[in-house]
Amino acid sequence: MLRKTLLAASLASVLLASPAMAQDSAPAEDKVLATVNGEKIMESEVRATQQGLPAQYRQYPFEALKPMLLDREISQRLLTMAGEKDGLNDDAEVKDRVAAMKRRIVAETYLDRQIDKIVTEDAVKKRYDEFVKTNEPENEVHARHILLENEADAKAVIKELDGGADFAELAKEKSTGPSGPNGGDLGFFTHDQMVPEFADAAFKMEPGSYSKEPVKTQFGWHVIKVEETKKGEQPSFEEKRNELAAELTQDAYKKLIADLRADAKIDNTLETPEAKESK
Repeated sequence: MLRKTLLAASLASVLLASPAMAQDSAPAEDKVLATVNGEKIMESEVRATQQGLPAQYRQYPFEALKPMLLDREISQRLLTMAGEKDGLNDDAEVKDRVAAMKRRIVAETYLDRQIDKIVTEDAVKKRYDEFVKTNEPENEVHARHILLENEADAKAVIKELDGGADFAELAKEKSTGPSGPNGGDLGFFTHDQMVPEFADAAFKMEPGSYSKEPVKTQFGWHVIKVEETKKGEQPSFEEKRNELAAELTQDAYKKLIADLRADAKIDNTLETPEAKESK
């Protein structure tokens, strides 16, 4: 599956997770882990309980959590039996909540299946090809800098560099920026990863050169040295895959909702008269 559903997880996934939710991770042969008043609790049900927990718990190995999850499922089963004994199967509140839960699950499942038809591997590859055609790869610069509090200090540093001082050593000694202890090394960056004034100056410089005039930005005064430049490369399909799948999913969701709304008669009592007239 290329995307996560756009709807919120249903209440069922938290309280009464269905065994079907755990099919991907369940073993081929299901096991009975416990019985409660003669009623079996299957391993697939306990796995499903884990899927209904917050994300941080879903990342733990199932075997490590299995005793805790099973204990939780036993408690849940006892509560269910007690509620049924009290006649809650026919309780109006229970029926209303089950109906609301069913609406959410039906909507979620319909959305998932419709998007699965659209957001296929071929569709994502096609979107990637379009991305490559319409987006030029960004060139990158590897630079160092010495950040100073005022222009006079920056000019003094440039004077030392003109006299043969080592840029990295001066950065360690004088830079007020966080990269100072590392010799002012900023690594490779694209133009849009830096503030405009800094990026404009760095991308105009030749490898091996340093700025002859201080560069002022919102952070202070910079002396910049460009170590090397390299031609930008397009990100691979695998690097862009999740992002493009998410874009396709969002597009598919918006179109699906728009089409459904266009074919529906909706009387929204909270909608303003002006909004209704504009439709």
